[in-house]
Amino acid sequence: MTLSFVGAIFYWRNHNKIESSVSNTSVIDKNLRVFTFKEITEITNNFREELGRGSCSIVYKGTIDSDICVAVKKLDKLFQDSDKEFQNEMDVIIETHHRNLVRLHGYCSEEQHRILVYELMSNGTLASFLFTPLKPSWNQRVWIIIGIARGLVYLHEECCTQIIHCDIKPQNILLDDDYNAKISDFGLAKLLLINQSHTKTGIRGTKGYVAPDWFRSAPITVKVDVYSFGVLLLEIICCRKNVEDDNVSEEKRILIDWGYDCYKAGKMDILLESEYEVVNDTSRLEKFVMISIWCTQEDPSLRPPMKKVLLMLEGIVEVEIPPSPYLYGSSN
Repeated sequence: MTLSFVGAIFYWRNHNKIESSVSNTSVIDKNLRVFTFKEITEITNNFREELGRGSCSIVYKGTIDSDICVAVKKLDKLFQDSDKEFQNEMDVIIETHHRNLVRLHGYCSEEQHRILVYELMSNGTLASFLFTPLKPSWNQRVWIIIGIARGLVYLHEECCTQIIHCDIKPQNILLDDDYNAKISDFGLAKLLLINQSHTKTGIRGTKGYVAPDWFRSAPITVKVDVYSFGVLLLEIICCRKNVEDDNVSEEKRILIDWGYDCYKAGKMDILLESEYEVVNDTSRLEKFVMISIWCTQEDPSLRPPMKKVLLMLEGIVEVEIPPSPYLYGSSN
């Protein structure tokens, strides 16, 4: 399957003449820097402080311009033979500018090294914020939901090249000083050569968030992101992971199934364990759960585009009663 990414074309001049010191790092159009590997080693103090890792990368803390902290993502060695594709994707990312996207400061594409330099988000990932004994406030969660939706609308409909993220999950949502949500790793779908679902089907994404479309012969469209957003929306509502293996009963194990069962039974309050803030906002709770059901329809044609999702979340468009999300009418 092919994702349609068409990047703007840039002509790189004097690429091999970049000075070795960080202060002399070259700056190209749109203030995106091209780092040498030597510079990357310097700004990370020889990759001393690891911030986290995934199946395709390791992230280190770094500093540029003396006082700007950055997150340096070192991509997997399997990227070393994809220089042209990597450059094309950098050209796409250069053109993206939105408050709900993590800013890319620059990158390194030297020999076998493929490294991205992002702004450092002080409050870490949504996963580390959300899945804790102390739940974030309901208003904070609503604000985060709206921010993620706005970022996806931009990627799907408003930037110069449509971008399908393919791996929307709490670990790829970062939070800034004010807990504004920012989407990371956008534009890298074509570079994810290792599928994170640990299957051999060529699926891109993470278990629990992967749309059923990947398992069929259907074309992959922005609707795969809509599905993942629906899963993420319910996780943010409930402050729990979509798939729980321990300490939960069988009917609660898969969150989107349990959420739909609660909706059908008219008992959505049990999703939240009597949170005071939400008890006083039950109409919005019901609306958000309904939107999650719309987004996680197994039939991608029934999922609304992210623009409509955002309008429903903001109360501008009415949320209609969703059908059963299952193609055959049951989760059992």
